[in-house]
Amino acid sequence: MIEDPEGTVLALFATFCRIGGCFMVLPGFASFRVPMQFRLLLAAAISMALLPILWDTVYPRVQGGDSVYILLVGAELLIGVTLGLIARYIVLALQFAGTAISMAIGFNAAPANGILENEPEGHVTAVITVTALMVLFLGDFHHLVITSLVRSYSFMPMDSGFEARMALMTLTDTLNGAFMLVLRLASPFLVYGLIFNLSIGMVNKLAPQIPVYFISIPFILFGGLVLFFFGSTTFFSLFLAGFEPLFTGLP
Repeated sequence: MIEDPEGTVLALFATFCRIGGCFMVLPGFASFRVPMQFRLLLAAAISMALLPILWDTVYPRVQGGDSVYILLVGAELLIGVTLGLIARYIVLALQFAGTAISMAIGFNAAPANGILENEPEGHVTAVITVTALMVLFLGDFHHLVITSLVRSYSFMPMDSGFEARMALMTLTDTLNGAFMLVLRLASPFLVYGLIFNLSIGMVNKLAPQIPVYFISIPFILFGGLVLFFFGSTTFFSLFLAGFEPLFTGLP
């Protein structure tokens, strides 16, 4: 590396483009509560740490630094963003599941300020999202991301540019798998809400003069929270078990 300082800098920047693009949209790291300087320094530190491992892969592609290097930088940024969006789509699907669970159990409180994102979200959704991210980090999610970034140079090589069709198919498959995952996670609450509301509807037909809907809200909410309390361990365990195959199930 020392023999060619210019090539070393170009190789480091090319590596930083893919890694930095990934961390720019990665869940947890891309939160507005994480300072931008921290994300920048973290991506730069990981790039410098991985450059010796990727030296034989990156350096021959950037040697010389001609006009093709600019196109290479753009392609590396897009590849990194695509890898980060895979994990982000899974977490966004979990937020969607949290909203569905809130509606199913009758927790229809006004959305509050988001904890991770600068957007309003429900209380149940916030609890599910934050807990899921903590579980991911406890399960070495960040190590999985770094491993996937290194492995990405084999199926998304630098000399092939950005393959938009492959990236679109990967993101589409991720959305499909994430939807099926969160559907399985939220299904007990959806079934519970459906059965409870059907029962309340039958009671309302038997006694239409009683405001059954307003009377039933505390009961459906209490039952939903109890179900979430006893099922939370299994809920997040299944999410952690389903996250890794979705994230690492790349071509």
